[in-house]
Amino acid sequence: MARFLGRRLALMVLTLWLMSIVVFVVTSVLPGDVAQTILGQSATPSQVAALQRQLDLDHPPHVLYLRWITGFVTGNWGDSHSLQVPISSVLPNRLFNSLVLAVASLIVIVPLSIAFGTLAALRQDRPTDRVISVLGLSLMAVPEFVSGIILLTVFGVWLKWLPTTSVAAGGNPLTTPQFVVLPVVTLSIVFFGYVSRMTRASTIAVLNSAYIRTATLKGLPRRQVLVRHVLRNALVPTITVLMSSIGYLVGGLVIVESLFGYPGLGGLLLYAGLHHDVPLLEACAMIVAVAYMGGNLIADLLYAYLNPQIRYAS
Repeated sequence: MARFLGRRLALMVLTLWLMSIVVFVVTSVLPGDVAQTILGQSATPSQVAALQRQLDLDHPPHVLYLRWITGFVTGNWGDSHSLQVPISSVLPNRLFNSLVLAVASLIVIVPLSIAFGTLAALRQDRPTDRVISVLGLSLMAVPEFVSGIILLTVFGVWLKWLPTTSVAAGGNPLTTPQFVVLPVVTLSIVFFGYVSRMTRASTIAVLNSAYIRTATLKGLPRRQVLVRHVLRNALVPTITVLMSSIGYLVGGLVIVESLFGYPGLGGLLLYAGLHHDVPLLEACAMIVAVAYMGGNLIADLLYAYLNPQIRYAS
């Protein structure tokens, strides 16, 4: 297991290094100039050149890349050009808010989706299966901004059970959990269909396998067969869907964060792109990449735990 983990960590580091090159190249070729954006269109070329020297941007690309990636690894992320503050004073709080939202969403999504997906598989082609399948398909077809607006209107405006705005920037969502309820429910609606249908399909495939029939014919209790044999193998594809969604939950919830005014990493990433804030954009993009790689690493470890053949084969 240690060798397995070591290989995955080495692959993760290599992937993040390649990702850093992609992020740097993409942000370097974005239209517009940072100094021109800060000074405005009325600035003269000499003023733009002076600001570029002040921002230490008048260097070859490879020098700028080495400075940036070294600073990122050591925690020196530089300053935000648009916010005029160190990135380390803004990004960690946004990342924490996104992690709270991601973890809270997974706590709701995982048990509900697996439970209903397994129930649908055990009641295959029966009314229970059809109801769960139709419900999952219907929820998958509803965009997150539509379900979010409906929830906001019903529970925030009409019933006034929950606040219509989210936690303020700099606030702690753990101390005000009522502000996180509507975003979590919106994300749960979006993910329920995908995860439940994946669980249903993989569970049906495992139930029809030969070793499950053998275990049943041996007289093993149905609960033992379901927990120790069926779910252990059926959850492998479901883990793929869930863990690959961590990066999206951390940095891709631009619509949900904008709708509920939630100060997360996705909104900060959008702000950096709109204001051509290259240092902030690069830092946010790399944090999202780390989240994706971390989710894949957790998925690999769970694979190895649930199915040792994966660990030995690698």
